Amino acid sequence: MSTILILKNVRLAFPDLFEAKQFDGKGPFTYGATFLMAPDSPERAAIEGAMTEAAAAKWGVKAADHLKAIKAGGSQKCCFVSGDSKAYDGFAGQWALSAKRQQDSGHPKVVDPQLNDLSPSDGKPYGGCYVTAKVEIWAQDNNFGKAIRATLIAVQFVKDGEAFSATGPADTDGLETEASGADLV
Repeated sequence: MSTILILKNVRLAFPDLFEAKQFDGKGPFTYGATFLMAPDSPERAAIEGAMTEAAAAKWGVKAADHLKAIKAGGSQKCCFVSGDSKAYDGFAGQWALSAKRQQDSGHPKVVDPQLNDLSPSDGKPYGGCYVTAKVEIWAQDNNFGKAIRATLIAVQFVKDGEAFSATGPADTDGLETEASGADLV
């Protein structure tokens, strides 16, 4: 069993939304993003509830024990961790949900506030902006072990925020219309 959640007004970090990448140059290519939220947000409560439901559906009476062990395993075993456990800009005091999507499933749907498709050339979304995210929370139990994972389905740009890195949103402020290349010769 899995649960699909809509996470509203969360902050985007580490967006790999249009180009699949490997973790440390190894393993499968995936799209991914991390979503930051306040500890008292309704989104955090919804994620915790979805994790509990997924664990109960997968492990029954042993769910609480497995979920406790998974959470103790940190971000390698649990998709949802305290931002204080990471030394990244904007993570302190927040909770972080990391979601991935396999390359063969295609990139996640990425849209603007009016649900128009966005592309990399739009410059949005970017790390530090605010988004609404659609994710699926599920329990893993296979030859890679037990874990709680999140699959990335869609990201909707909501509003600008302070960029986490030196690169902010793309814009054309300060540029002027120039003559065509043929006119400059």
